[in-house]
Amino acid sequence: MKNTLKRLYISREVGHLLKDIEHDRTTGYLKIVDLARQYYGNSFSDESYEKAVEAIKDPNNKWVRLINETLDHVDPHVAKVTALNLGYEAFLKGTKTIRENRERYHCNIPWLILFDPTNACNMHCTGCWSGTYGHKDSLSFEDMDKIVTEGKELGAYLYMMTGGEPLVKKKEILRLAKKHHDVEFAIYTNATLIDEEFCKQVAKLGNIIFLMSIEGTKETNDARRGEGHFDAFVKASNLLKKHGIIFGTSICYTSKNYKAVTSDEFYQFLCDQGAHFGFYFHYMPVGDAALDLLLTPEQRLYMIDRIRQVRNNDNPIPFFPMDFQNDGEYVGGCIAGGRNYFHINASGDGEPCVFIHYSDSNIHTHSLLEMLKRPLFMAYHEKQPFNQNHLRPCPMLENPEIIEDIVHSTHAKDTNKQKSEPVEQLTGKCKDYAYNWKPYADVYWKTHKHVNRLYENYAKDHHR
Repeated sequence: MKNTLKRLYISREVGHLLKDIEHDRTTGYLKIVDLARQYYGNSFSDESYEKAVEAIKDPNNKWVRLINETLDHVDPHVAKVTALNLGYEAFLKGTKTIRENRERYHCNIPWLILFDPTNACNMHCTGCWSGTYGHKDSLSFEDMDKIVTEGKELGAYLYMMTGGEPLVKKKEILRLAKKHHDVEFAIYTNATLIDEEFCKQVAKLGNIIFLMSIEGTKETNDARRGEGHFDAFVKASNLLKKHGIIFGTSICYTSKNYKAVTSDEFYQFLCDQGAHFGFYFHYMPVGDAALDLLLTPEQRLYMIDRIRQVRNNDNPIPFFPMDFQNDGEYVGGCIAGGRNYFHINASGDGEPCVFIHYSDSNIHTHSLLEMLKRPLFMAYHEKQPFNQNHLRPCPMLENPEIIEDIVHSTHAKDTNKQKSEPVEQLTGKCKDYAYNWKPYADVYWKTHKHVNRLYENYAKDHHR
């Protein structure tokens, strides 16, 4: 009852703030920052507050331009629900609850949870990391409901879905979003199953956003994802934009497409389509991997510099890219194993990461908290960060000896159903990459300034 009343109060305040923003965006944004400071108290430092105010008052600030571009096209109901669920429930209330539970339970408690509604997919992309699961397993509505219900008890109010293709299970997803109206859902999708009727229902709910796969030009994209996919992305983005639904991109960068997915022309295309943010994922050699898609050290350095250049406040492109592999310093290294997120596959297995297909627990036999306290996740908790150089954060790609040790010491089982992959086989594809990348990463790390994070969520003996 207390939480319901507080949400009603916040909902009313958000409604007022959005009206203020309609008339004067600068004033509205400043009121939002004041509200956040009021809620966070001492956790919102004077320095952070002053930086936020300075950014808002600067009409050329990149963040302000991005927010303005997004608000120009978002349905008012979608904007309000997103502000409530992502802003209040996840960032404000959720973060506070999660930090308390980390101290209470002495284990990793994630800020977001990623799960696979199904392994089924209507596409067959070259080098797909998820194809190792097969295509037969799916989570029931009851399974997904359990994940979200128990997750909320721990403080998690952001849920991402991948697969397979999640929208194979549209009906169950819509039902889940309706029941858990206080949660924000983000769906990684190939975009081919987004249609007019579905968009109408999503806009009515207001708590689903999309991260659509796209990889550069029509040629570079369709070469890996299949003929016609680029056109499907364009069609889907036009529909989402028409209905005022928030969406961004999910981009896998490889040795073949890394320049195509970071060109000025590509970013302008995304902005014209209505996408102003996106996640970049380094190609991972999981399963039947195409090893020629792994980047050279020089190509990876290019990605680091290019992404940061685009993010720079002086860059005129209104797009904010985030790099899952190269932005480790902003999140304290590897975020998997429940430190900030973990993965539940379509069989219900709890996995540390979407790319690490080993498990020692399942939602059909364990609660989420029990999963997080199992040996596999506790090994992550005790060993993170896996490297003090956050340009080498991953226990698989850059530190393969670590994931070998974790899998063996915790007796975690291989979850690949299509084709078994012993951990030595997986790491065997990473060792040359890790060896070649290390000297480049170490030089870059030593010669560049880094972000100093006050809260990193490491086990006490690792906390800096």
